[in-house]
Amino acid sequence: MAFFDLPLEQLQTYRPKRSEPADFDAFWTETLNATRQHPLNPIFEQVDYGLATVETYDVTFNGYGGQPIKGWLLLPRNQPHPLPCIVEYIGYGGGRGFPTDWLTWSAAGYAHFVMDTRGQGSSSRGGDTPDPEADGANPHYPGFMTRGILRPETYYYRRVFSDAVRAVEAARSHAAIDASRVAVSGGSQGGGITLAVSGLLTDVLAVMPDVPFLCHYRRATEITNAHPYQEIGRYLKTHRNNIDTVFNTLSYFDGVNFAARANAPTLFSVALMDEICPPSTVFAAYNHYAGAKQIRTYAYNGHEGGATFQINEKIKFMREL
Repeated sequence: MAFFDLPLEQLQTYRPKRSEPADFDAFWTETLNATRQHPLNPIFEQVDYGLATVETYDVTFNGYGGQPIKGWLLLPRNQPHPLPCIVEYIGYGGGRGFPTDWLTWSAAGYAHFVMDTRGQGSSSRGGDTPDPEADGANPHYPGFMTRGILRPETYYYRRVFSDAVRAVEAARSHAAIDASRVAVSGGSQGGGITLAVSGLLTDVLAVMPDVPFLCHYRRATEITNAHPYQEIGRYLKTHRNNIDTVFNTLSYFDGVNFAARANAPTLFSVALMDEICPPSTVFAAYNHYAGAKQIRTYAYNGHEGGATFQINEKIKFMREL
C-alpha cells in the first residue's frame, strides 16, 4: 500500500458539499416511528461461557419491522450498578460470534452491548440474525451494498440503522445500565452504523467510529476499487441507467449527513493507507460532524487502523467523559 488519497493537510480541511435529499429527516422520522410501532420486547437470558469476571446475557430484541435481532450483553461482575454502557456495531460481513470475542469494555468496567447485524455473519464471526426482508430486494451484486438499492424504502441499511437505534433502546431498558450514559462505537461498517445512530439519537453520551464505512459513497466508488464499495461499482457497470437512482438512495444513508446532525462528543480514527474506507471519505464525515470532535490519524496503516492503539485511545476518551 501507499498514500493514494489527498495529502493530510488537505484532508484536514476537506469538507465537500453534502448531497442530501429534502425529505431526509422526514424519511427517518417515518422509518423510526414505524419501527417503534412494534414492541421492543428485550429479552436478556443469562448464559455461561466460563467467564469468571463477566456476566453474559444472550439478547433478543425487536428491530425494524418488529423482527428479532440478536446480541450479547456483557456486565463486569462486582461493579456497582447502574453502569455506563458501550453499544457496539460490527464490521461488514461479521456476526456477533461468542462473548469471548468481546471482553475489552467489560474488563474496563463498562456494560457492553453487541448488536448482531441482520443477514451477516458468514465472512468472519458467525451471526444469528436473518434478514426476512431480503427476498423482496431488487437484483443486486452479491453482498449487501446494493440490496434494495433502487428505493430508500427498500434499501438494506434502512433496516440495519433502525435495528441499531433499537439496540440502544434495548440496552437502556436493562436495570444494570445507566440510560443516560450510553455510548456507541464500531469499526468500518460498525463505524458507519455508529454515525447513523449519532444523527438519529442525539442524546447518546459519546460516539466512537473507527475507520468508518458508509460515508461519502460517490467519492468512495470513484477512488477505490476495494471491496465492499466495489459492489456498487460492479452493480452500476451492469445497470448503467441507474446511476442517479442509486446515488439518490445512498444519500439517505450517508454518514456525512448523519454526522451533520450529531452533537455528542466524538472520537474518530482514520488510516491514510486505507483503501477500503479511503481517508477523504472519513474526513468528509469528520469535518461535517456537528459535535465536539477529535480524530486519531494512523499514517502508515490500512483498514486495520489503529487496532489496539485506538482501543487504548477510546478507553482514555471514555474515562475523560
